Amino acid sequence: RANRTVRSTSQARSAPMASIMMSSGLAAVAPQKRVALSASRSGFAAGGSSVRAAMVAPRAVSARAVGMPQVVADGEERLRLHNLSPLKGSRKKPTRKGRGYGAGQGGTCGFGMRGQNARSGPGVRPGFEGGQTPMYRRFPKLKGIAGGMGAGLPKYVTVNVETIAAALAASKLDSAAEVSLEALKSAGIVKATGYYRNLPLKVLGTGELPTGITIKAMAFSASALAKIEASGGKVELVPKKVKWTRAAAKARAEAALATA
Repeated sequence: RANRTVRSTSQARSAPMASIMMSSGLAAVAPQKRVALSASRSGFAAGGSSVRAAMVAPRAVSARAVGMPQVVADGEERLRLHNLSPLKGSRKKPTRKGRGYGAGQGGTCGFGMRGQNARSGPGVRPGFEGGQTPMYRRFPKLKGIAGGMGAGLPKYVTVNVETIAAALAASKLDSAAEVSLEALKSAGIVKATGYYRNLPLKVLGTGELPTGITIKAMAFSASALAKIEASGGKVELVPKKVKWTRAAAKARAEAALATA
């Protein structure tokens, strides 16, 4: 017990001494830091360019520029075609409704308590709002193609007489050959793509036609027909596609049986 008391008293006496020494050490370090900061400031003031150049770290040279082999850390696999996979959380499994309590939706299976959509069967159609005027009927409608009316859609690929005359002058078309929709497409005069790729050709009468040529199309405007004939050209009408009707099909079948 006597030894323990002696040790405790010595430790108690040494504790304040240690705190005094630590405080003196900090006081000795602090002036050194101030001197270093003041020296750096004075260095900037005296020769800022030299001090700044000394403080700037040199740029690291890339491994590819030197030609050194790239190092890959252990445990990291480089991205390759055989290890591609979706990001974590980007693909989720669909909710399996109506598969019992084990699916996680409880007794109502995620359909709610009551209502038409909770019963068996198809439910309601898309856009149905319970009987009130739906949104697609409340909004105002636009005229023509924007409003969904087929009457405004073009029925022909059109070309003017002056366009054909310019193509003849540029030697894109042969005046001795027949001008048709296929010839205009191959010459790059008519670019019928998308919706227009299956439409027939119609010739309009804007401009003049100096030479007489033969034009083959499904429709001609009255002015285009007059100008082509005045220049000494010819017009060939392509027969229109016959619209299928039940009565016409029956009549053709009966005519075929009668001739047979």
